[in-house]
Amino acid sequence: MRIPLFRPVIREEAIDAAAAVLRSGWLGLGPRTEAFEREFASYVGAPHCVGLDSGTSAVHLALRTLDLQPEADVITTALTFVSTNFAIKYVGGRPVFADIEPETGNIALGAVRELLSESTGAIVLVHYGGYPCDVDGFYELSRDAGVPIVEDCAHACGAVYRGRRIGGHGNLHAFSFNAVKNLPMGNGGAVTVRRPEDDMRLRRLRALGVDADVHRRMTGEGYHWDYGVTEIGFRNHMNDVQAAIGLAQLRYLDEDNARRAEIAGLYRERLSDVPGISLLRYEEDRESSYHLFCVLAENRDALVAKLRKSGIDVGVHYRRNDDFPIFERAELPNVDHFWRRVISLPMHVSLSDDEVGYVTDVIRSGW
Repeated sequence: MRIPLFRPVIREEAIDAAAAVLRSGWLGLGPRTEAFEREFASYVGAPHCVGLDSGTSAVHLALRTLDLQPEADVITTALTFVSTNFAIKYVGGRPVFADIEPETGNIALGAVRELLSESTGAIVLVHYGGYPCDVDGFYELSRDAGVPIVEDCAHACGAVYRGRRIGGHGNLHAFSFNAVKNLPMGNGGAVTVRRPEDDMRLRRLRALGVDADVHRRMTGEGYHWDYGVTEIGFRNHMNDVQAAIGLAQLRYLDEDNARRAEIAGLYRERLSDVPGISLLRYEEDRESSYHLFCVLAENRDALVAKLRKSGIDVGVHYRRNDDFPIFERAELPNVDHFWRRVISLPMHVSLSDDEVGYVTDVIRSGW
């Protein structure tokens, strides 16, 4: 038996939709992307959505709209994939790492409050594993301090905080749709946005600063070279193949996340009394998307070795970013304790109850 950590499920409707785009002769940014943007904005409860080529681009361009001062401090977490903090460096910012909540992995509100200064240009939240941060608390802090927030929602597609889906609470929310995310499109990303002026600017930034996309120039009235360029942009737009897959997959997102929640419930039930295993905390006012299911384990590396020997793929999310020499080292006792113990167990919608039972039996037998 081999149980993978992730396994994307692509529905036949998505395959058919992608094939239809391939046969259409229009593969780039076009009508399928526009349709996906409308549907995804409606799904999360945001006025606008801008489709992009990756979650990294989503964080990068969201930060770009803030026009931060050079070397501005951006308070963030070290417990994330490095792309989050690369995006801060892409815009000339300086990642300043706040400690986390030791029982959730999310950036701690109090730690962020202590780091605020006149040099702070923004805060980047990461909903670790798909479990929402203290959204209301952070936006209250943002209003009081006059510091904008970018939410990195790469793990949190479909997650809910106090009755509202993640992606509609603030102004800038960055999503990822890569192959192993909850809404798998092969690759892709998006920013859901509230302010119309930021929506328009993001559309320029994703298309090399051009103020009209190629599809509109080629199919609308007027000459196709009748466009303006007002600032330096990037080649980061979504394409219609990705969007067609995303539109089909979006119909199943809530169903898939419900299955993920069932799997998490089985894990929690079977691991709650295992010596050396600590479960993460979940509050009743929010619903995780369960992109990851993580536990903290004493003697973690020995458990990892046993699980892999038993045919079970696991992960560690994540090595603290300030371990890497391109970032400044910080005093983060909770991050250090967490990342040295955390294990991500297999989590995907095709995981069977029997497979969950096998994983937990291996853990329960000791290591």
